[in-house]
Amino acid sequence: MSYNFNDETPIYLQIIEHIKMQIISGKYLPKQKIPSVRELSFEYQVNPNTVQKSLFELESMGLIYTERTNGKYVTDDAALIAKIKQQTINKMIEEFYLSMQSIGIGKEEVLQILIDERSRK
Repeated sequence: MSYNFNDETPIYLQIIEHIKMQIISGKYLPKQKIPSVRELSFEYQVNPNTVQKSLFELESMGLIYTERTNGKYVTDDAALIAKIKQQTINKMIEEFYLSMQSIGIGKEEVLQILIDERSRK
């Protein structure tokens, strides 16, 4: 599977975001081993050094950890995962509101649109 990167953000940051989303969405579970650098570089079709840089940053954030000679694993710190998930949600909501404002729709109107849309389903 190949991943489509955008040209506006460095690739290593996009990889960080993708793996982070897999962790906070539950695709990668706590204490689950994540694919190796080689496997991820093949999946993303990028240089292994780019993947290694991304994994280093994820480890610095505390989302993954290394077991010497066994690979990298997702943290079992549920509070950290929940905190990062909430930060991600807040960022997405803010970006959504800014997008709506750019076309002249205020927060109250956005809320009404969301309520109306939800009632249709």
